[in-house]
Amino acid sequence: MKRMMAAAAFIGMLSLANGASAQTDPNVGTWKLNIAKSNYNGGSVPKSSTVVVESAGQGIKVTGTTALADGTTRTINYTVNYDGKDAAVTGTPDYNTVSMTRTGNTTKGVRRRGGKRAQTFTIVVSADGKTRTTTTAGTDAMGKKVNTVQVYDRQ
Repeated sequence: MKRMMAAAAFIGMLSLANGASAQTDPNVGTWKLNIAKSNYNGGSVPKSSTVVVESAGQGIKVTGTTALADGTTRTINYTVNYDGKDAAVTGTPDYNTVSMTRTGNTTKGVRRRGGKRAQTFTIVVSADGKTRTTTTAGTDAMGKKVNTVQVYDRQ
């Protein structure tokens, strides 16, 4: 009986530890683009952008809503694991898959369009967890060079 109780307690602690590690992902939260601190070298500057990142299994679920310079709204959605494998993306002509790996506060990724690398990016969440900086290089759907640094503030 004592062994069963000890085993149940151990399994319970493992479950809590696994849940806690999923919650420690620094990307999880709601992030609003700080246009004044961002740099767009190629492509137009959006009017606004909000990214919502939720824990999802071994990775994250991302919903990004952007008001583009021309007034249209674009909502990008995907769920991706941090395993470097491609996951489907909807809502943008610039890429249709994304893959990511994460170490600590740094996430590295590749966006592909039609199976070909379109963009690479790095996301760094500040040590205090208040700022998320995404640096992107590559091309958009029209083949135009994209080189941006987007700074987001935690909401």
